[in-house]
Amino acid sequence: MKQKYYIGFFMAVFFIASMLGIVYQMSYQYVMDRHEAEAQAKREEQAPDRPKEEELVTTKGAAQKNEGYYLCELQGYVVVYLSDHETIYEMTEIPLDTLPENVRAEVEAGKYVETARELYGFLENYSS
Repeated sequence: MKQKYYIGFFMAVFFIASMLGIVYQMSYQYVMDRHEAEAQAKREEQAPDRPKEEELVTTKGAAQKNEGYYLCELQGYVVVYLSDHETIYEMTEIPLDTLPENVRAEVEAGKYVETARELYGFLENYSS
């Protein structure tokens, strides 16, 4: 008989703790939204004639906008550069002279690849 009361007691404690967690998260989000609205209003007061800035989106983690890749030649091998055409994204072990003539010409000219899927498809096709 006591077990029923223990189970009921623990269920009630669990329910109350869950509700407190939910209420805390909701109030935290409310405060953060209010703080952001106040900061936005303050920015608009300081410079009302300035054009509105682009809205920024923040994320948890390392999300980045993908702007494409360039496949180029470096010391006889295929190298992948980021869209700035200066930062090396990946050095491959694909010799340039093993590529078909038309693909070799594209890589020598700086072949643009838009997505990571296309990039890795190319690398899989031409790596040994």
